[in-house]
Amino acid sequence: MPDPLRVTVWSEFRHEKKNPKVAAIYPDGIHGAIAAGLAEHGIAARTATLDETECGLSAAVLAETDVLTWWGHLAHKEVPDEVAERVVQRVWDGMGLVVLHSGHHSKPFRRLMGTSCDLSWREGDDHERVWVVNPGHPIAADLPDYFELGSEEMYGEFFDVPQPDELVLVSWFSGGEVFRSGMCYSRGAGRVFYFRPGHETFPTYLDANVRRVIANGVRWAAPTGGARRFRNRAVPPEELRG
Repeated sequence: MPDPLRVTVWSEFRHEKKNPKVAAIYPDGIHGAIAAGLAEHGIAARTATLDETECGLSAAVLAETDVLTWWGHLAHKEVPDEVAERVVQRVWDGMGLVVLHSGHHSKPFRRLMGTSCDLSWREGDDHERVWVVNPGHPIAADLPDYFELGSEEMYGEFFDVPQPDELVLVSWFSGGEVFRSGMCYSRGAGRVFYFRPGHETFPTYLDANVRRVIANGVRWAAPTGGARRFRNRAVPPEELRG
């Protein structure tokens, strides 16, 4: 039985057009690989990319999206402010957001965090070991104690984001760095999950454990049916007395 979640997978779709190595790894785009990974877990998803009208994220599309996943790197500044703000407002109103890898510098994530979201990084061929530090969390469901990514870009602390509500995953790299690589936040009625792995020149989004984390993250970030953002109440519950 397919999952009823309405998911939109967004990416820039620029590296695949510029770099033959990336195109060879992701012939259907990074967004296509992420959507295929979700399909393996019974979650159907539409895709959207930067060069579509309104970046593929019109008000109508977002109104029909329960969870949005976001991968960006080259062109954060090319996302119009009005599109970024539209995403942020939908999160406040209850849409889930799963931010992947270099999406930490995307306009929606930085606005939702309220910080620079800067970090230490090294673009090389590091070995990454991803540890589950909160095994009871839904995002950790069916994961091993840790999993390995043989080649990845290094992200290291300090990561300038607010203290997460919940920390699920921590990465260790062969250069000795560590990084909070799976973090959960609540923003208004919405949920935000940041997941670190995913440099474009490595086949990270083909890895079974990475795909499981993203699928678990999408389900965790789904709307909970909780209270919407505060709305001003102009009419008092009691009669005003002069």
